[in-house]
Amino acid sequence: MRIGIDLGGTKIEVIALSNEGQELFRHRINTPRDDYQATVQAIVDLVLLAEEKTGQTGTVGLGIPGTISPYSQRVKNANSTWLNGQPLDKDLAEALNREVRIANDANCLAVSEAVDGAGAGKSLVFAVIIGTGSGAGVAIKGESRIGGNGNAGEWGHNPLPWMDADELRYREEVPCYCGLQGCIETFVSGTGFAIDYQRLSGVSRKGAEIIQLLEQQDPVAELAMSRYEMRLAKSLAQVVNLLDPDVIVLGGGMSNVDRLYHTLPALMKKWVFGGECETPVLKAMHGDSSGVRGAAWLWPLKG
Repeated sequence: MRIGIDLGGTKIEVIALSNEGQELFRHRINTPRDDYQATVQAIVDLVLLAEEKTGQTGTVGLGIPGTISPYSQRVKNANSTWLNGQPLDKDLAEALNREVRIANDANCLAVSEAVDGAGAGKSLVFAVIIGTGSGAGVAIKGESRIGGNGNAGEWGHNPLPWMDADELRYREEVPCYCGLQGCIETFVSGTGFAIDYQRLSGVSRKGAEIIQLLEQQDPVAELAMSRYEMRLAKSLAQVVNLLDPDVIVLGGGMSNVDRLYHTLPALMKKWVFGGECETPVLKAMHGDSSGVRGAAWLWPLKG
């Protein structure tokens, strides 16, 4: 069987899949934040629990909110900052006595959706996480594209394209954890959506609360959403201009806003070179399970 682990900033989830992709076991726990050794132990415990409950051993794949540097062989770019600089794959391999394959969590989303999700049968899948943070991953023929620097798909840490005057002000007010300003992540993550609503209303609310107001036709919530949609559309249009993927798949909390799938395709055309764009924008078929399933699929079928 294949064991997948999704290591997030607030929770760690394990899944065990059969060769056919059938779910055999699943469990999640809270992430021991800011404690690297406790995080390693928690992952090890989840793998052993999955094997105990299923009576089988399995390959192990892990999705993380960062990547393994091909130069230092240590974690870099993780917004769960206590992972950065650590040899996570080596520590887990030693603890579990087997190779552990690690990929960026958005790459895991892309693989999951390319193998048996919204992008099944598509050659090039671009998958976006729009949750607490925002990242993206690329799957080519069902396999994760990592790149020579380990940065393939790091769309969220490019600057928001075609900024207007307000977005330039936002850029100055809301720096990114990576140390730069104007990153797409700061605008199109669920966190960014909530920040922009607060800038407009003066009231701090969670994303889910703003969506409820939107459903009640609250004008400030509608303004925040329309601005969010335009920023996401511009950012995705830039991807079409660069990669022209066969499909764009959205995951993470904001991907549950159904109106995005109606508004984004039309909005993107304004920013796509030539004005023509029929690229489908689809919701992740496996929802919150896509990342953990994709981690399991880091070990493809043999032969």
